[in-house]
Amino acid sequence: MTGPSSPPDLGQPRRVHLVAIGGAGMSAIATVLAELGHDVRGSDLVHGAALERLRSLGVRVRVGHDRRFVGDADLVVASTAVAADNPEVVEARERGIPVLRRVDVLSALAREQPLLSVSGTHGKTTTTSMLAVALRAAGEDPSFIIGAEVPALGAAAAAGRGPHLVLEADESDATLLAGPRAGALVTNIEPDHLEFWGGWEQLCAGFTEFVVGTDGPVVVCVDDAGSAPLARLDGVIGYGLADAADHRIMSLDTNAHGSRIQLRTPRGDLSLRVGVPGLHNARNAVGAVALAVESGVDPDSVAAGIGRYSGAARRFERRGSSGGVDFVDDYAHLPTEVRAAIEAGRSGGWRRVVVTFQPHRYSRTEALWPEFAEVFAEADELLLTDIYPAGEAPREGITGRLLVDAVAQGAGPHPAWCPDLDAAADRLAELLRPGDLCLSLGAGDVTRLADLVQARLSDRGT
Repeated sequence: MTGPSSPPDLGQPRRVHLVAIGGAGMSAIATVLAELGHDVRGSDLVHGAALERLRSLGVRVRVGHDRRFVGDADLVVASTAVAADNPEVVEARERGIPVLRRVDVLSALAREQPLLSVSGTHGKTTTTSMLAVALRAAGEDPSFIIGAEVPALGAAAAAGRGPHLVLEADESDATLLAGPRAGALVTNIEPDHLEFWGGWEQLCAGFTEFVVGTDGPVVVCVDDAGSAPLARLDGVIGYGLADAADHRIMSLDTNAHGSRIQLRTPRGDLSLRVGVPGLHNARNAVGAVALAVESGVDPDSVAAGIGRYSGAARRFERRGSSGGVDFVDDYAHLPTEVRAAIEAGRSGGWRRVVVTFQPHRYSRTEALWPEFAEVFAEADELLLTDIYPAGEAPREGITGRLLVDAVAQGAGPHPAWCPDLDAAADRLAELLRPGDLCLSLGAGDVTRLADLVQARLSDRGT
């Protein structure tokens, strides 16, 4: 599987129409294109905050899909989620207007600013954010495209004047193969999106292509069994706790507010302070530092820049306090991510870690539900909801109760079944006590849970 062979020329202003412009990936691309001076317009089925942000940049956006919306566009961009019979896609093809994928546009942008691409099954958003923050603090002024809002950057995407575009390189649809790449980072590799790649071996081959096709430094986490074999490829640089790491964590002190790391690098020792808790985030920070340093940026400036990172939306995001209870929300939806988020909560010194998990997609639940049996072992209390479908049709016999049965047979607390978020909020309002951490996990609308519970606690007068 390869990236595009002839990306369009974006070195001069173009008229670009984006279909489904409100999605995280597409709105980020639209933002960068608009800030680079292109005439950007687009459409989406629903109105939302992303469309309002784009309008503030001068992007013309419309709700719904209609052939007429294509107008005089030179290029049309459609994500892989957009059907081939979308009226705007059909109109463009009938008129001979090129219809591009995200990977094509990213490769076109990379011709102007080569990519520093961060990929992997987990930790992409956090590591990409850390890298962009560190580079900006070091005076590099990169462009960046990230899958979540980053408070320290003030956005999820922006056009900079520096030599690179920092990209969260998605492996779900081969977007990671966009290039040219001036540097690359792999956080870890686990079986996910196999329906796209065709199997585990093909997924690993895709990451190998990502590594060997990069014209510049490549750093990979050697602590992860999936990514560690990549470190044996010629010229690849390892990071992590393992003895084999070139950028090696020598000591780590983590608490609810973050971590302090002593790091040994080929260019000398560094002291890092990271403003988010957990071993997984310490590794993410070290990976970001490694790629920046190996790209020629001053190590001390990079270390100081990492200290400015304060988190990203839905990545152990603090969502307020009520009645002595702290609320944190996290996008974790795969077993390894869930375990890491709970361990980060456990390191924070709270009296109890009370977890609510919402499974994501019927297909993913069907494939992975047995693997959740042990991942909640460090939680003190556990609530499980039904599946967030993310547009998928239900599958016979596949419900959130599969996880209830699996966890009940494993280690950790006995799970409480709450079929929807209202039921979970009611249960939490009665269960939570001062000193608790209320941790909501999942890639769906479970992010609303913190607000629902706090409203109930406020009504109750706590």
